[in-house]
Amino acid sequence: MDLRAVIGVLWRGKLLIVAVTALVTILAVAYVLLAASVYRATTLLSPVNQDQAGGLAGLAAEYAGLASLAGINLGSSGGDKTAYALQVLQSRAFISAFISKRDLSVPLMAARRWDAGSDGLVLDEDVYDEAAQKWVRKARPPRTAEPSEQEKYEAFIDILSVAEDTQTGFVFVSIAHYSPSVARDWLHWLVADLNEEIRRQDVEMAEQAIAYLEQQIELTSLAEMREVFFRLIEEQTKTVLLANANREYVLRTIDPPFAPERRWRPQRKLVVLLSFFAGGLLGCLIVLFRVDAQLTGREPESQ
Repeated sequence: MDLRAVIGVLWRGKLLIVAVTALVTILAVAYVLLAASVYRATTLLSPVNQDQAGGLAGLAAEYAGLASLAGINLGSSGGDKTAYALQVLQSRAFISAFISKRDLSVPLMAARRWDAGSDGLVLDEDVYDEAAQKWVRKARPPRTAEPSEQEKYEAFIDILSVAEDTQTGFVFVSIAHYSPSVARDWLHWLVADLNEEIRRQDVEMAEQAIAYLEQQIELTSLAEMREVFFRLIEEQTKTVLLANANREYVLRTIDPPFAPERRWRPQRKLVVLLSFFAGGLLGCLIVLFRVDAQLTGREPESQ
């Protein structure tokens, strides 16, 4: 069939094309009107300079081997610390602990939509009985009515987005949820808990290193070695002091999260527009396939 014949076939089947296009568009409109709106809160973070003490950089080359025996890493940079923090942020252990600490299981797994009037969440009654404070969803074994830690982690990862600008080092973190205020609060808590976790780890490692170095001081009588151990203890003590004095230990907030006023999805106009074109294309294909089937069915008769 040449182009003129194809256009003629489509023109003769225009009623079917219009009907299919209208049907797909109506279904799309119904979807965007019934689908719950999702809002996304975003924050902009900047890496904190991890070499504030200065002395660690000077000791790195001279005492790196000795420090490694004490479990001290003198060569880590701020960029490395940021990369490590972002991996911790998306780790199963950290997210599971975050969900448990902040008691997010119900709004994460049972929320169905947001009630703007009361600024509260409407829960799915088939998943969670709010009156009885009990999970009632039907799940196939090995899953149970109450979501597992793995399910919660996967659900949270789906709404979490982390992006790092490799040129500037800035970090963009966002959380999507039915409630804009919930998305804002979760994002604020997430950054705070991440800084606290990295700070806690560094303080714990520094204190362990200090205890080890103090033991080595008691075991050695060499003045030179004792001086080295004292200098290492001094630098680790600075690490502890700086960590305890700074809440935003590894990532500093530049643009704090706020409750978005505009929904993130569904993008109603875009969905309807794409559905309109998809419906028109589907209608054209149906008409062409019907004509092709008719021509194929006639070929044996003509022979």
